[in-house]
Amino acid sequence: MKHSKKYIFITGGVTSSLGKGLAAASIGCLLERRGIKINMLKMDPYINVDPGTMSPTQHGEVFVTDDGAETDLDLGHYERFTSLTLTKNNNFTTGKVYLQVIENEREGKYLGKTVQVVPHITDEIKRRIHMAAENCDLLIGEIGGTVGDIESLPFMESIRQFALDVGTENVLFVHLVLIPYVAAAGELKSKPAQHSVKEMRSIGLFPQIIMCRADREIDNSIIDKISLFCNVPKQNVFKSIDMDLIYKAPKSFQEQGLDKRITELLGMWTTEPKMDEINKVIYNSENPLKEVNIGIVGKYTELIESYKSLDEALRHAAITNQVKLNRIYIDAEDLEKGIKTDLLETVDGILVPGGFGSRGTEGKIKAIQYAREKKKPFFGICLGLQLSVIEFARNVVGIKDATSMEFTDKGDFVVHYMAGQTKDGAKGGSMRLGAYDCEFTKGSLGEKIYGSTKISERHRHRLEVNNEYINKLTDKGLVVSGRNPALNLVEVIELKDHPHFIACQYHPEFKSRPFNPHPLFASFVKASGKL
Repeated sequence: MKHSKKYIFITGGVTSSLGKGLAAASIGCLLERRGIKINMLKMDPYINVDPGTMSPTQHGEVFVTDDGAETDLDLGHYERFTSLTLTKNNNFTTGKVYLQVIENEREGKYLGKTVQVVPHITDEIKRRIHMAAENCDLLIGEIGGTVGDIESLPFMESIRQFALDVGTENVLFVHLVLIPYVAAAGELKSKPAQHSVKEMRSIGLFPQIIMCRADREIDNSIIDKISLFCNVPKQNVFKSIDMDLIYKAPKSFQEQGLDKRITELLGMWTTEPKMDEINKVIYNSENPLKEVNIGIVGKYTELIESYKSLDEALRHAAITNQVKLNRIYIDAEDLEKGIKTDLLETVDGILVPGGFGSRGTEGKIKAIQYAREKKKPFFGICLGLQLSVIEFARNVVGIKDATSMEFTDKGDFVVHYMAGQTKDGAKGGSMRLGAYDCEFTKGSLGEKIYGSTKISERHRHRLEVNNEYINKLTDKGLVVSGRNPALNLVEVIELKDHPHFIACQYHPEFKSRPFNPHPLFASFVKASGKL
């Protein structure tokens, strides 16, 4: 039987954090715009079952899907660049694979056989690849980490076997390599890339397309070298150069003919990609009408990857409003110490994003109080909503020791653990995760922003506003405009006599896309720029 489904596997060499996720997302973007029904898969070689328990400063943010999976941040890129709404089946780790194989062994499913990496681990990886490819014509699978890592070997072996299983003519191996610039020599070097491809070939994988990542333009002599020494035709070697806007990547690859070459190699006949939306995003970002300064008050301020989706959602809002957005990262701990408070005066809007733990919370509360009292546009997300409620309870209602159960074991808990949640117990995958409904009060700012009274948004939290305090808060002017109808949980709060003060318990950044910016971010940037 002829196997008509097609597969692209993207690997990386020389170093991690090369941009495999963006390359995969860009390829997905172009092929989808050619009319191909695609799906995306991220395979992570680390042994954590999911990234939910990993530090965001080490691994970047945790992206949450509608069905409540805590996944790798690359799934955020996949959703932003394509029309896909991803699920738990679009990301798996070594931890998930081994967990499943060990459970199978305990249940006696291997009929007494010795359980080994080959075939049992590799079979489980292949099973998950097939599962991700069920409802598409083309699956784009990315393997995390770097070729040569001990961790990634079972995945490399699995895709080698997989190509034989489904027919090598249906599988395309794309390898992304670094072309480093050596300052002392004043030139780019191709040798690390050559070694990376040699490593691939030694384990039986022969990349048909090589993408060269560099921080500057790559001379054709480098492309010639890569082609010659890696045994890949010159028209299959592409450049992936640093750009000031990631949404320019698909256009750059399309201009080089990457998507056309992929369809030729896989024997897929398609139309030309529809590039209008991409061109508009690029035009708006390059032709801003004014500048807007947004102050982001957080504690992971040293690493942008911690707030990747948030950062992109702000960018989408800036693009749609045609403004140049300057992100001013304000360390909440500085505000606690009373330093750098002047930054709050210089920004046009204040954003307090999600986070965990008590460190920096008093600084965030100071920023919220400033935004409320000085009538500065404010937007709070998750912890940002909880701290807004605490600030209002303390400074307006007069509940001086208003606090959250997350920070202390004494005080007035205006924020407490949800039913079924505690500070103790297993951490992985145990929060309130995924999509939940929210209903707005008619005439509220929330309804006006969304243009609807019923919405669904993604959550990732353990704590919520304590309903016992709601009457005291609303009597003094706090507006609870959005609630979850099933559990009567506070989802959105607002202030009436304020140009723009809104906070939500969910994470709207996960659903924002460059071609369809999230309304909460778009309205916040608009209000901050007085547009």
